[in-house]
Amino acid sequence: MTDLAYLPATEALRRFRDRTLSPVELMTEVIKRTEAVEPHVNAFTERMFDEALAAARQAEDRYAGKGEPPRPLEGLAVAAKEEQPIAGRTHSEGSLPYADTISSVTHPIIDRILAAGGIIHARTTTPEFSCAGFTQSRLWGITRNPWNLDYSPGGSSGGSAAALAAGTATLATGSDIGGSIRIPASFTGTVGFKPPYGRVPALPPFNLDTYCHDGPMARTVADCALLQNVISGPHPLDAVSLRPHVIIPEHPQSVEGMRVALSVNLGDWPIDPEVEANTRAAAEALREAGAIVEEVEVGLRRQDVMETAWIHFGAIFGPSVAAIAAEYPDQLTPYAHRFAERALASAGTGSFLEGLEHEAAIQAQIGTLLDRYDVLLCPTTAIPAFRADDDYTTTKITVNGVELDDYMEAVLTTVFNIASRCPVLSVPSGRSTSGVPTGVQIVGRTYDDATVFRVASALERVRPWEFTAQNRPLP
Repeated sequence: MTDLAYLPATEALRRFRDRTLSPVELMTEVIKRTEAVEPHVNAFTERMFDEALAAARQAEDRYAGKGEPPRPLEGLAVAAKEEQPIAGRTHSEGSLPYADTISSVTHPIIDRILAAGGIIHARTTTPEFSCAGFTQSRLWGITRNPWNLDYSPGGSSGGSAAALAAGTATLATGSDIGGSIRIPASFTGTVGFKPPYGRVPALPPFNLDTYCHDGPMARTVADCALLQNVISGPHPLDAVSLRPHVIIPEHPQSVEGMRVALSVNLGDWPIDPEVEANTRAAAEALREAGAIVEEVEVGLRRQDVMETAWIHFGAIFGPSVAAIAAEYPDQLTPYAHRFAERALASAGTGSFLEGLEHEAAIQAQIGTLLDRYDVLLCPTTAIPAFRADDDYTTTKITVNGVELDDYMEAVLTTVFNIASRCPVLSVPSGRSTSGVPTGVQIVGRTYDDATVFRVASALERVRPWEFTAQNRPLP
């Protein structure tokens, strides 16, 4: 197996600069790896390899001193989530009725990646309209987890996460409205950051939805910070994008003396024993790094969180999917129909004002806890992964003897879309007996991005999960 396909972005940039590696060599290896594994994983909706190799040759010239100097992402292979449009290319969002739709706009973070020298060599799969925690659609088929093809890489940024885990991208983009960056990161052993609301610019109208976040995905914490620093900051098309541009430090300080709150279940989420064991191992690693880790009772109820989220979805996201479902009833997936129906039904259970009141109560619990601790550590998901071939429209999930009403109760991410100003990193915590990785969330105080990266870096140093030759999926 080639080493270059799994080379960290920060290491690739160092080698580009000292001329021991060419961007063309790296891109060639990424393409070769794609041709070998993509038939099994199915993470890409579109490949742009000819353009990517041409851009890599231009990057090579920059590093050789020809023309302009290299830029922050110069020559790196970046996979872009198809949900984030690129002008002149398809923008179908995994839906048959929109299979031939061509975008007239480019998402701000795609513009920033290209301006920073990143090379968009491929675009990645999502569930239809990114409304599921797994990745499959009638348009693109089933995307599978490289660690175990029977399982899903999660969703909705499942294609991006699968590409990173499979070695077919160096960096990737994602978006997150209920866990869509963090769930795939957890399921694939990669790193995913849900920035605080407004930190990364988005397109209207969903830039005004406080649950919505675009963010970076990578295989290491430093790589994730690298991409975050490129895509974040104010943008003229997004009135809620924040000033000033906050930069994640390249060399985080130690966590000696920092206070970490550990919660295995956030209140009443049933947790798979392997997930719990790996979460506690991550907590112990932070103790080894010098942090003060204390187990706490958060006191959240998953029913309250789900009801609150569904009221919100019923006001914004649900109606957008429902309108399309009404127009094309035979073309949408069963899970998209189910999402729209449940969201609209939930809108009738409480007004938007009541939903805001519920959100404020949940945010108060998180905020009060984080007033006493620097970060909160908890599992990203309650189970290692969802099955790849199931759409969970009829299947019930049982965790530790508890049957869940909805499969999304098996994740602990949505609470932090409600508490949307909290930055959250999902990082690997270990592996399950199925071979699928598990993850933990590092949750920071509102807009304290640097601290979550600081804690994640410490965890990575003590409990490394780099994709070594002995620790990679697929042959």
